[in-house]
Amino acid sequence: MTQQLSKHRHISFTAHYTGYIWYQMGISHPAFATAKGKTLAALVHPIESWAEKYVGGSMRTTLKQRHTMLDAHLEELIQQHPDLQVLEIACGLSPRGWWFRQHHPNICYRELDLPDMAATKQAALQQIEPHVDDVLSVDLFTEAFANVFKVFDPKRPLVIISEGLINYFEKPLLQQLIQAIATYGSDFKELHYLTDLYPEPTQNKLATIIWNSSRLLKLMSRSAFSFHFKTPAEVESFFYEAGFKQVDVLQPKQFFDQTRLENDHQHLGDLVWMIRATNK
Repeated sequence: MTQQLSKHRHISFTAHYTGYIWYQMGISHPAFATAKGKTLAALVHPIESWAEKYVGGSMRTTLKQRHTMLDAHLEELIQQHPDLQVLEIACGLSPRGWWFRQHHPNICYRELDLPDMAATKQAALQQIEPHVDDVLSVDLFTEAFANVFKVFDPKRPLVIISEGLINYFEKPLLQQLIQAIATYGSDFKELHYLTDLYPEPTQNKLATIIWNSSRLLKLMSRSAFSFHFKTPAEVESFFYEAGFKQVDVLQPKQFFDQTRLENDHQHLGDLVWMIRATNK
């Protein structure tokens, strides 16, 4: 039987890039560093260096920020719930599943991606985790996504985590995805969704350059990459409409500089934010 696929399946090249950058940063395993990723990283290195000097951040700096924030919140949830279950969607070549399974062998941590990337990730994992569960393979915008939730125990809390995903979709499709997560996870003891997103760069003096760069990424990834939100309040409303009961928007200036917490409802100028949503 042929697996159902949506048209939104052409962004895997970014997984190779991010996988290699995480390896360069020393937070990943060589098994996740592909030759394609190395080539992409070398190609964009001059642009990244320029952006870090003149824009105040780049793709690779936001990669480190979002990865650090997501990992910290997942670690916090594991400490609160030793029986936690985790599903990382669009896992790509992220080292997160491998790292957390090594450090928390009692949790259930599964990964999911589209067929080609799932096969690539599975081959990489077999080199370093020979007994790991198979990487799940479904399209998030088909009915098959609902079946993935049946892999988990509804009597235990479930965390859905995604990184570098939700800006690639048009807003109605993004709403469909978040609504699906909230709906399919509604029967679980607790449902948490951790994700990052790139807000509109309204507070950056080089916003036009960032916008033009995003159009290039949109073209290269054959996706609908865009900035959908200007304020944390807009993000919160969007997630509430999708069915979540509590939504927190965390900006790097809040996470790395605790003196800025009083400004949590304003766009603080960061290029990436982290979202923590729950159904309780």
